[in-house]
Amino acid sequence: MTKRLTTIKDIARELGISVATVSRAMRDTYDVSAETRRLVLDTAGKMNYRPNFNATGLVKSGTHKIAVVIPAITNYYFSTVITGIQEYALEKNYQVMLYLTNDSAYWETKVVRELSLSSVDGLLACITCETVDFSHFEELLEADMPLVFFDRVPHSIKTSMVVQDDYTGACVATEHLISQGYSKIAHLAGPYGLNLTQQRRQGYIDTLKKHNLESYGIIHSGFSDENGREDVSTLFQSDPKPDAIFSVNDRKAIGAILWLREHHIAVGNEVGIIGFTNDPTSKIISPSLSTIAEPAYEIGRTSCEILIKHIQKQTYPTQEISLPTELIVRESTRRE
Repeated sequence: MTKRLTTIKDIARELGISVATVSRAMRDTYDVSAETRRLVLDTAGKMNYRPNFNATGLVKSGTHKIAVVIPAITNYYFSTVITGIQEYALEKNYQVMLYLTNDSAYWETKVVRELSLSSVDGLLACITCETVDFSHFEELLEADMPLVFFDRVPHSIKTSMVVQDDYTGACVATEHLISQGYSKIAHLAGPYGLNLTQQRRQGYIDTLKKHNLESYGIIHSGFSDENGREDVSTLFQSDPKPDAIFSVNDRKAIGAILWLREHHIAVGNEVGIIGFTNDPTSKIISPSLSTIAEPAYEIGRTSCEILIKHIQKQTYPTQEISLPTELIVRESTRRE
């Protein structure tokens, strides 16, 4: 059950002053002293006040700044998304404020709850692998903060979202492996709770069923190349062994390629591998990695466009946009 939000009436009651005075102090009008404003803001902070910018008597002037909360910037996908966000924001005269969570639910909650709602006009967010409680985002929506999720999105919050078509991409990846003659196909999946993990796993499962094939193993773990190494090592400890692997992302697929090479297993001829991202490293790894290309730049640009529309028009309808992916065939799924 969501806790009732503090209002300016609660602050006025606590300080023994009028609602009008609290409202003017929030807006920093000329007829409120610096001491009164400081007292109001301090009390608001202590009472965890989240302003309703559409409330009567409290008008928010636009800052032309948007916040972006993401797990990391050290990989190709997120850096490309940020480029799309930044370019569109600059075209519309908005500044971007970037907040990193390091894929930690604790830091995500802390960042979002400490975000100054009076300093930004809206928020773009990509949740962490650990996030299962979305109350910190729900509080923003209750405070009328425009919010758009991208890539990793929650199931339970009704707001605009922009993703790639994870399900169809997974179907295409699995179909490609089957078309190349592989039939014992395993899946290196992402963390359990993420929507993209579920969509890509389901696409893989449904495509196998379509061809009357069984799964040769599904392993859930993180997104790193080390996770890929560990997962494929686990797969090859038991019999029968897979002859192909569909990986939830390129980094895990590259980790799998490195492990197979170290164990003298021919990638492509003996074991086919396909990833999901089209990271630049997929072109230079040997053998080069077949993959499903994600529209990272377009996701960033589109999500920023929708957020600004929400900022500029309160009644702008909620959007759920799924952008298409593309199959890129390289050496890792080719048999001589």
